Amino acid sequence: MTDRAQEQRAAEPAAQPARPAGRAVTGYTLVIPPEWRKIPLRHGTDQAVRQVMDDIVGQLPRHVPPDRVRPYRRDIQTRLAALVREAQRKAGLDLYLPVLPMHGAPVGASFVVSDVSMTGHDQVEPSMITTAVASGDDAVTAVTVDGCPALRVERTAGAAPAKDVEFGSRRVDYVISVPGAPGRWLVVAFSTLGGGDPEDQIARLLAGLFDAIMSTFRWQREPT
Repeated sequence: MTDRAQEQRAAEPAAQPARPAGRAVTGYTLVIPPEWRKIPLRHGTDQAVRQVMDDIVGQLPRHVPPDRVRPYRRDIQTRLAALVREAQRKAGLDLYLPVLPMHGAPVGASFVVSDVSMTGHDQVEPSMITTAVASGDDAVTAVTVDGCPALRVERTAGAAPAKDVEFGSRRVDYVISVPGAPGRWLVVAFSTLGGGDPEDQIARLLAGLFDAIMSTFRWQREPT
């Protein structure tokens, strides 16, 4: 996995020519901006969280006294632990988030990769499913991701104080059929607060950044 690549590619949500399933899929790769980090949610989680904490705390000026650094670090640990628990509760495989400022500003965004099964749909061609779903909802677009039928869903969600959700968010999901595995789909779910309004320009720009990240998505396969 390339976690700190310097290059961001242009978003390409349009369909691409389908590729044969070929060798069995063993995972995936993504190119993410250098300010972002990946936290695996099933193995190596604690080590990745510690590294993220070190990266964030390492941005503090050297003259900050230790008695201020320690509570700051505890606050980061608490926030990260909550994000990880929520992603694990949703059966996530990996959590991605920006831990360093981008263009000098902090970024409120993240995305989670999850592996899901659609019971009862394993005999249906994925392209038929994506076409049918996209035809009934303007927020859903049928796309192709690394040669596989997929859906791109973009919506906004309002604040929900009863669920401790203070702000609205813009959400973009990619639902990708796993080649050679009928009924299995990979869900990549992105969310951003933008500048405090899910309809603002910052939220839209970050959604575009996520599309750029997803344009780098590739399946990993068994060696020949």
